[in-house]
Amino acid sequence: MIKKVLVANRGEIALRVMRSCREMGIKSVAVFSEADRSSMHVRYADEAYFIGPSPSNESYLNIENIIDVAKQSGADAIHPGYGFLSENAAFSERCEKEGITFIGPSPFSISSMGDKIKARTRMIKANVPVVPGTAEPITDEKLAIEKIEEIGLPVMIKASAGGGGKGMRLVKKKEDIVSAIRSARSEAKTAFGDEAVYIEKYIESPHHIEFQILADKHGNAVHLFERECSVQRRHQKVVEETPSPLMNPEIREEMGKYAVAAAKAVNYHGAGTIEFIVDNNLNYYFLEMNTRLQVEHPITERVVGVDLVKEQIKIAEGKELTLKQDELKQFGHAIECRIYAEDPENNFMPSPGVIKHITEPLGLGVRHDGYVYEGYEIPIYYDPMISKLIVWAKTRREAIERMKRALYAYKITGIKTSIPFLARIMEAEDFITGNYNTHFIEDNRDFLMQQEPCGERCKDMAVIAAFVHYTDKVEKAKGAQNGKTAQANAWKNFGRKKSIMRW
Repeated sequence: MIKKVLVANRGEIALRVMRSCREMGIKSVAVFSEADRSSMHVRYADEAYFIGPSPSNESYLNIENIIDVAKQSGADAIHPGYGFLSENAAFSERCEKEGITFIGPSPFSISSMGDKIKARTRMIKANVPVVPGTAEPITDEKLAIEKIEEIGLPVMIKASAGGGGKGMRLVKKKEDIVSAIRSARSEAKTAFGDEAVYIEKYIESPHHIEFQILADKHGNAVHLFERECSVQRRHQKVVEETPSPLMNPEIREEMGKYAVAAAKAVNYHGAGTIEFIVDNNLNYYFLEMNTRLQVEHPITERVVGVDLVKEQIKIAEGKELTLKQDELKQFGHAIECRIYAEDPENNFMPSPGVIKHITEPLGLGVRHDGYVYEGYEIPIYYDPMISKLIVWAKTRREAIERMKRALYAYKITGIKTSIPFLARIMEAEDFITGNYNTHFIEDNRDFLMQQEPCGERCKDMAVIAAFVHYTDKVEKAKGAQNGKTAQANAWKNFGRKKSIMRW
């Protein structure tokens, strides 16, 4: 039995993992960088330890420091969350060597599916349909041109070790092939330390659909249905929903079986995601596997009724799955919006700064996974996503209306956010009808980027009102605490006297 889990991550996902640990009676250990000393996951955990300077390569990517904290705190397991070290085979292997349970797949599974060229080869052997393309890294530009002529334009040049839209180039014209290969290699080298790229046929009007899978260490595996992830900006997901408006029961069953087969092909255990690219005629192809928990996992949890983090922990403990494929059902419809601290009116530039005021959405069918609070300063060092807003309803139309209501109620001042942009997505006709693909944002740019009716005047009024509200709260707090700051009192209210802090 796992008794104490170190969460090797930060922000909302660290909090989300810790909540499931608390429900299971498992102690949680937070790690934090210099920039995250006052972060909410540090306050929530049973113990918290400093692991290094603000840059992630000196803290959240520092394997030695994280392993040292695990030993020091007596943690018998590590949950990597998503991002950072979550798909790092060397980290998983190091945990094994140190006798620490890694709540995730084996190093073999991570390396097999983390390298997209290896993954394509394995899927072909497992008879899982893959997008036409190369099975080896591209090293010779002349041979690359010949291969592309064989496949046919357009094609995608993709980083083998890539993710998040980095190291990807769309090529539509022959004269652009060489420059695309070179720029993709360069970006892949910078982002992942690996310049290997491969060629893949570009699917016109593509839909990005992924299947959630769970597999134990005893050979059992199930899928928990699909998520539609086609609302993307720069190849990064913005809005996800389940069930997909594109799917039908027959295709869903077929793709689900292939997803399970893909997991079994690499002796997978834990939670993972099999991603497919699907065209308008419902032809589908394996794209890649994410060997970790996904950002958008809450919508699956909501429609299937399964806590995926708890399942991850049980699998890591060696328990068999109790979930049976024929007993799993989808109920209702769920949508997730990713809330970013960024300015949509300024090419979505990050908007770090101090949160002056925040009103989180509440009400029936609304879930909010976030980590910021009033007075919190969003650091510049990490991904600008600050929360995820999830809604559920019996029908897709009702879920859209509920999301619109929740976004209307969600107020943050002091920084720019993507909330207005997301609200317009919910109003777009293509989204409402479900008639969209990965070109959705590009195709609806004029509608999505339109200014608010009252423009800057509304924003100015909101900032003034928030500032008055904020200063009033501070003054009242000062009086009530005899000169002590509100922040210090809040810290005590979180019960830090009972926790262990390593500053």
